[in-house]
Amino acid sequence: MRNVLVLPCLLFTLALPGCAAALIGTAGAVGLTSVQEKTMGEALDDATASSEIKAKLLNESGARFAEVDVEVANGLVLLSGRVNEPEDRTFAEGIAWSSSRTADVANEVRIEPPGGFMSNVSDEIITGRVRARLIGSSKVKSVNFNIETYGGVVYLMGIARNTAELHAAAEEASVVGGVAQVVSYVRIRDEAGRQVAPVTTEAPPPPTYQPAPDASYTTEPLSELHGTNYEPGSR
Repeated sequence: MRNVLVLPCLLFTLALPGCAAALIGTAGAVGLTSVQEKTMGEALDDATASSEIKAKLLNESGARFAEVDVEVANGLVLLSGRVNEPEDRTFAEGIAWSSSRTADVANEVRIEPPGGFMSNVSDEIITGRVRARLIGSSKVKSVNFNIETYGGVVYLMGIARNTAELHAAAEEASVVGGVAQVVSYVRIRDEAGRQVAPVTTEAPPPPTYQPAPDASYTTEPLSELHGTNYEPGSR
């Protein structure tokens, strides 16, 4: 997670795997595969790609990319956070594509001034609450999901065992206080493998995870399950 959030990361250790990976390193993140819906090789590739991309961004400019976070799940790289200039957003996506382990990129970076410490803490609190709801849900295997929050927008990544679990995770996140929107990049287990078997039935091609370079968040939800926007509900 962001360097300025070491203390919140320690306080909200339930917000796995983002904070956990930062604290225990690649080896610890890979160790989670004993209960996750991914192989050891997939976990190692994802952890390596995440570390590689983060290092390249910080080496380029710690000031420009301090609030850009990188999460990788089954080769899909999620960039989230904030930058000051449009060219920085484009540059960050280029760095994400530079990794040989990158299969696709979802660029959710916003072009806006830094959010400040309290804004970042608020997002961390939301992430922790969403994680707690997923842990408490009998319909969701929480360890399979990555959670990132920026400006009240919750991003879900990972592997769902079925469509019902994918929707359940999004619904659980949407009712957490402070959540303005849920954006799901979760994939179904059978569709998440790196080697895709030949398709025997007619189906549309998989959706891209490269949104247009804007920060509006007003695009219509995709007809596919992946990348679907979930508006918050109430219970």
